[in-house]
Amino acid sequence: MNNAIVGGGIGGMITALYLNQKGENVTIFERMHKLGGRLAFTEQDGFKIDEGPTIVLLPQMIRNILQDVNVDLSQIDMVQIDPTYPLHFRDGTSFHKWSNVNKQKEEIEKHFPGESDHFSLYMKDMADRFEKGSKAFLEQPFVRKRSFWTRKNVKTLVKLKAYQSVKNQSKKYFQAKKLQEAFSLQTLYIGGSPEHTPAIYSLVPFSEHQHGIWYIKGGYAHLAEVLTDELEKRGVTIEYNADVQEVELSKGIATSLTVHGEKHYFDRFILNGDFPIAEKLVNKTTNRSYIPSSGCVLIYLGIEGKLNTNYVHQFFMGSDLDQQMDEIFVQKKLPEDPSFYLFHPSLIDETLAPEGKSVAYMLIPVPTSKEISKEEYLAFADKMLHEIKERLDENIYNKILWKQVRTPFESKRDGLFEGGSFGLAPTLFQSGVFRPQVKPFDYDNVYAVGASIHPGGGVPIVMQGAKVLSQFLDDEDAVNNSQLS
Repeated sequence: MNNAIVGGGIGGMITALYLNQKGENVTIFERMHKLGGRLAFTEQDGFKIDEGPTIVLLPQMIRNILQDVNVDLSQIDMVQIDPTYPLHFRDGTSFHKWSNVNKQKEEIEKHFPGESDHFSLYMKDMADRFEKGSKAFLEQPFVRKRSFWTRKNVKTLVKLKAYQSVKNQSKKYFQAKKLQEAFSLQTLYIGGSPEHTPAIYSLVPFSEHQHGIWYIKGGYAHLAEVLTDELEKRGVTIEYNADVQEVELSKGIATSLTVHGEKHYFDRFILNGDFPIAEKLVNKTTNRSYIPSSGCVLIYLGIEGKLNTNYVHQFFMGSDLDQQMDEIFVQKKLPEDPSFYLFHPSLIDETLAPEGKSVAYMLIPVPTSKEISKEEYLAFADKMLHEIKERLDENIYNKILWKQVRTPFESKRDGLFEGGSFGLAPTLFQSGVFRPQVKPFDYDNVYAVGASIHPGGGVPIVMQGAKVLSQFLDDEDAVNNSQLS
């Protein structure tokens, strides 16, 4: 079987390894000069930092899938971070999140007396929901819609309270508003608002405690480098700077794809990219309107010495998270007093900068609005850098040796749907059975994988999506072979 994978993001890379392991031929067509998609580095003058994801969740899922495709795990050095991060509030208080349950309970009692029992109940309930939710929704596709609406799955959905929002579910457990925010802001990891993201995604903040937050030495994008080496070593063909213009169809199947005016013929075609863009390659849109995730303004910094902090990850909270979410997701305007995230990996990784120097990364969620100009995004970045000066390090401007800003304009240029940083927004009607599936069309040999495809976004979940696709192809091949025999 000759396979074409259009796009070399993490979903395409893992899919290629699964197919190669089965003895199939694979060619990856990547429009950029390197593989990895969102898993990439930004680098200059000896400074290097992750361009996209930084928080490593579900480490065992990552390890299990790498073992599935026989990648040597010694190449991926994971370090657990605990406390996972502090949240700094406008009133000057800081609340630390821990994966160590006892320390987390102590921290909750210190700031919110009486609420540690609520945390214990939260963890107990979520552990049961995580197990049931993973088996029901992360480990299988829903190409046939009726396979989703089984009595067992509906009971699981009720158990997960998927009809609630993440925000409302946090209110069921915690009384203090700060705690509610601490256990719901994680929807921003996948580009959604706590108010509009279904409660099934409450498993993300739960996972931070149950499975921990980790760091991959060399940066998260080092994973893409390891996988690229593995693909090359195994003889997978990689075509760089190969912008696929079209996938040609005939009599219900795809026959070839076109790159730079030249046709390439394959037996199977797998689309790896933000689906609303990728589906246009087959000239068959679903006539469905998709909602993009939030975008980000990202500020990458090369620093003389280090910042005035001891934390790899931390969040600085604005005065009103609800207002910020409304500004981003409803009003579609730049928030007045946003919460933001700061990443300072040089505290535990000296490989990212020249000796005596360091790197940092600031992320601020923003809307992907056509009403906002690039100049406005850049002015907003300047404003937010001043926040670091006011709230963390008064000498930051004197320490900056290198600065680069990434806005939704660059994200859109690089193929992310409407400039959103996380694929499709994790709304109720873009999740589970309502999300594009691994076989999104009626064509017999066209498939899809990636952050916009079920089971969803985030590096480990996209890797799981590649595993789901591989198993689906096995099942499909078994059915076809039985019909021939």
